[in-house]
Amino acid sequence: MNIAIHTLTSALHDPQALDTLTKEFLTSLNVPYILKGDDFSDYGSHDLDLIFVRTGGTEGLFQQRMPALASKSDAPFYLLASDKSNSLAASLEILSYLRQQGKQGEILHGNPEYIASRIQLLCRVESAVKRLRRCRLGVIGKPSDWLIASHANAECVRQRLGAELLEIPMSELQDTLSAIPAPSLTEHSDMPAVEEALPGACRLYEAMKTVVIKHDLQGFTIRCFDLLDAVHNTGCLALAKLNAEGYIAGCEGDVPTMLTMTLLRALSGTSSFQANPASIDPETGEILFAHCTIPFDMVQRYELDTHFESGIGVGIRGFVPEGPVTICKVSGDLSRAFIAEGKLVRSQAKPDLCRTQLVVRLANPSDTEYFLTNPIGNHHVITVGHHAEALKALLRRISVF
Repeated sequence: MNIAIHTLTSALHDPQALDTLTKEFLTSLNVPYILKGDDFSDYGSHDLDLIFVRTGGTEGLFQQRMPALASKSDAPFYLLASDKSNSLAASLEILSYLRQQGKQGEILHGNPEYIASRIQLLCRVESAVKRLRRCRLGVIGKPSDWLIASHANAECVRQRLGAELLEIPMSELQDTLSAIPAPSLTEHSDMPAVEEALPGACRLYEAMKTVVIKHDLQGFTIRCFDLLDAVHNTGCLALAKLNAEGYIAGCEGDVPTMLTMTLLRALSGTSSFQANPASIDPETGEILFAHCTIPFDMVQRYELDTHFESGIGVGIRGFVPEGPVTICKVSGDLSRAFIAEGKLVRSQAKPDLCRTQLVVRLANPSDTEYFLTNPIGNHHVITVGHHAEALKALLRRISVF
């Protein structure tokens, strides 16, 4: 964490005594930081910039600095307040002023453990915002025809996330594929149909990665079902590998799902699983999610099979360790979001569903009502671990919540 603490101090206070109190207070937080003092020259350049309002009588000092600071960063003003020297009182006046000026802000005050946990969360959020603003996301082909509710507003994405959506024709991928030689295989299967399809699936991986590098993409989604007719193969293996390598790689040209995966990657640095609910039990909160690919770095083991709907190509049957998960989805205009936590209770392998099948029990069974009354499309995103609190904070930061 790269945390800078800038200070506001009234000239009426004894500097030596105040420095002692400052050191005691900041040390109690037990977080790494760089103390910048009254130097605001590089404000906004760190993962998180805090303004420690050390004393009362600093309201005017902040008012003088605020226009310059706002020009350096559009992050909320995070005011650190102690319980000494009227620090909190001054912070309240400053935050009230910020609200009058239409600016966002927050006072970090309380016991050291609370303040430290809040700093760590905000650091994750602000770091994620910075990463999102460097994102170039490709849409290879158009969204699949059946995704009638799963398009995105590129201008909203640019304004809220600072990310760029880049349209790439499927013909470019196909032209790239034609120049890829047959690879040396590291994957093998006992199923003849899969073994036959593996060279083509590995060439698709090389072609997709070439397109990603060419356009300097951090992620993409692809109209993958077109590959069934065009090259008689599937992109499932390629997407599993690329996600595990740190790229966001989504299916079916589903842009909102790609955006959701991008938010999670920026926030947690982890891969996520794009899938659609196959069955829901509203009473127990159990949901079966299924799809024919999953990032290789999410699974403890996997098997190769054919793609479920077509019976051709290479699909992935992944088995994920049981434990806590977060399920989420944002809308294509970033005006809505669904976030829930639960537990992955088992992976299964029924023959009449997409190859990877994860059964999740929601922590709050009533959250199933969302799926049955007001869903954001069919695909949803699952990632391992507890990320609901941080994700909500990130979405508030970009004005979704």
